[in-house]
Amino acid sequence: MRKSLTFYQFLGFIVTSILGTLLHFLYEWTDIKFIALFSGVNESVWEHMKILFFPLLAYAVFESRYFYNDYRNFWCVKLIGILSGLLSIPTMYYTYTGALGVSADWFNITIYFLAAAITYKTETKMLKSKKMFCISQIAALIILVLITMLFMLFTFFPPKIPLFQDPVTKLYGLI
Repeated sequence: MRKSLTFYQFLGFIVTSILGTLLHFLYEWTDIKFIALFSGVNESVWEHMKILFFPLLAYAVFESRYFYNDYRNFWCVKLIGILSGLLSIPTMYYTYTGALGVSADWFNITIYFLAAAITYKTETKMLKSKKMFCISQIAALIILVLITMLFMLFTFFPPKIPLFQDPVTKLYGLI
């Protein structure tokens, strides 16, 4: 019996949560520069977005094997879902730290899981509705590749703005 879209999306949330948690520490554990390309290298908001992005992208590739033919807008929906999750991290983080003036580790962790949930909820709703118009699946894939390249590039050459600054060390990018 074929599993439902909702099942795979929930599984995606679990996989993303586990992989993201591992990616948060993987570079610190290994100190291998290649691993820095897709794992967190510091505590900046950008690096937390990166550890969300790569599990989401990897799971989307896995999931495409099962659903690409069933949903003509698959990659467009995945792009929008991933962007919604990525944008929710800085939105929630800067909103609460701006309002309260402090950053709490437990809430930062909660933000990560909320962002993953937002991604999969958005995608599930869009895929089930089948109302989204997709101009080009290829364009969506190209944008995902460009985002991948930006995450990798900014690991080593981050802009000197707060999004990329480690709030603990005050350094940018790979330490």
